Order: sequence, then C-alpha cells, then structure tokens
Amino acid sequence: MNLSDFDFDLPEALIATRPMTPRSDARLLVVQGAAMRDAFVRDLVDVFRPGDRLVLNNTKVIPARLSGTRARGDAVAKVEITLLEPRATGWRALAKPLRKVNMGEVIRFSDRLSAQVAEKSETDLVLAFNLVGDDFDAALAEAGQMPLPPYIAAKRAPDAQDMTDYQTVFARHSGAVAAPTASLHFEPWLLQALADKGVTFTEVTLHVGAGTFLPVKVQDVTTHKMHAEWGEVTEAAAAEINATRAAGGRVIPVGTTALRLIESAAVTGQVEPWRGPTDIFIYPGYRWRVTSGLMTNFHLPKSTLLMLVSALMGKEVMDRVYAHAVATGYRFFSYGDASVLFPTSQTD
Repeated sequence: MNLSDFDFDLPEALIATRPMTPRSDARLLVVQGAAMRDAFVRDLVDVFRPGDRLVLNNTKVIPARLSGTRARGDAVAKVEITLLEPRATGWRALAKPLRKVNMGEVIRFSDRLSAQVAEKSETDLVLAFNLVGDDFDAALAEAGQMPLPPYIAAKRAPDAQDMTDYQTVFARHSGAVAAPTASLHFEPWLLQALADKGVTFTEVTLHVGAGTFLPVKVQDVTTHKMHAEWGEVTEAAAAEINATRAAGGRVIPVGTTALRLIESAAVTGQVEPWRGPTDIFIYPGYRWRVTSGLMTNFHLPKSTLLMLVSALMGKEVMDRVYAHAVATGYRFFSYGDASVLFPTSQTD
C-alpha cells in the first residue's frame, strides 16, 4: 500500500471553519455495505437501533494555546506556547520562537499563571507551571485558547465561540489537545432520543494529542509509526461492551479515537480494562476485534484516519464515499459533516 493510494482532490471551500448550528443540522452520509444515502445528524434516531451500543470518548479539550511573555533584560519578549501532553515534570509544549527560550526562565501568561522552563530539546520543551489541579485548570481556562486544527488556524484565530464549539457535551476528563470531532455533533436532546429508542452508551477516555495532525511521511504506509495517546477503558466499560456483543448487539464507536482505544483493549477478542498509551495503527488488512460500525467525520487526504475507515469498509467503497461527499458538497474535517459506516457484515 502506497501513500498515494489514499490521496484525493479536496476543494478548499469544503474545509469547514465553523460547525453547523445547531450541531445536529450537520449532514450525515449513511453507508451500509456498498449502499449510501444522504441524511442529517438529527436522523441518527432512525439509523441506530435498539440494542446498539455507542462508545463515546469523554475526553475534555484543554485551552492549550497560550500567549506569554518572558523577561529580556529590561524588556519583555512574547512567546507562543501550545501544550502537548502532561509529563511527570510538567507539560511538554511547543514554543514559538523556541530557540530564544532559555532553560530555567519563567514565562508569564496571566497574573495567576506562569511556568518555568524545566527541560528543552531541539523540538520542544517542558514547562513546570506554578499551579496544579483545579487551580491550574481554572487559570488555564482564563488565559488559554482552544487549539484549533492547523487547517482552521491557518484561516482564522480561535475565539470565545470555539470554547463551546470545540468541546463535546459529554466532555469530563481534561487532557486532550484536539477534540474527538465526530462527537461534536451530539446535543443532549439527541442523546436522550437515542436512549429512549433503546440505544445504550459507554464512555471511554482517550486524550487526543497533537500528533493526530501529523502527516504520514513514508511511501509504504505499513512502515508508518503512529503517535501514542493515553487512554482508559474502565472495568465497567469493558463489561458493558462485552455484554452487548454477547447479546448480539452492535458496538459502534463515535469517532476514530474511541475505536482505536477499544480495539487496543481487545487483544484477546474481548474488551479488557485498559489504562495507558496506545499507538495502534489500523490500515487495510486489519483484523477487527469488537467494532461493528463507526460514526466519523470526513478525513484528510493521505491520513491515517482515511486508512482506518478504508480498513473498515474497503478501499473501493471509501473511494466512492469520498467522491460522493466531494461532489455533493459535504463539509470536511473537524467542524465538518459526519458519516456512519457499517461494513457489509453489519447491515443485516
């Protein structure tokens, strides 16, 4: 498999920079085997059926973009920080300009929030913040901005509306620096309507990292090394998923992040409790363990996520799906429209 096999032409006008309002007004492409039909997210009540279990990623995106200042003699210099992931000694982060930031110096982000440079490499640094726990979360919420994906940030700066738009309604556990974007489409009324129909829900946590936006740089995609992300499947969550499968129900992750986590936790064929990093890479030829279907947005050309959905549905099917999505004006990427994908074996 070559990287070029997963390329396609995408008009820039189809890259969404704002979500639909309300969220459930986004378009939805329902794909069942080789068949597809156009719908809206609000129609999910007619797509899912009693006994289905949706797996939701309850990670919470932190406002990881910070503008700070550092002392430079009698003056101050600006520095832009993007938090990446927590470490034992602080937060690993990107800095711009990195080369001018010195070990041990303090960067101030607000009257409440500051950090000392604890480590520095050629690519990033580690910041030790002056606050921890709830105090840190509160100060970060005041000083930080949402870390919008690069294809949105290139067109506009994040603003106050993104603090709501780029967060799911069931976000609970802080730690992500990118949203599980398929989940952004859900509203409380839709979750309730699905529950009333007999659809059940299981929450897992995968803290989505900035590595989700890294391009694949190898031509032979099977040699690509995935970034690692921290996740947790509790004992209760594992039991719920296994019980649904035993009863003949479908297990449908909402988003590729939830999918990658439960597949990582199912190396034995049953979902086991899981806590730690996963770097699972799913591409055509992958042997599925627990996933019956997937709700997901439309992904970047040459991305690992496009390879994942091709593994689920077959590359020929996904080629037709994406050709249809482009031709009929579906909106792409994080703030874009959605699809629900059921392979042939799950359409009965």
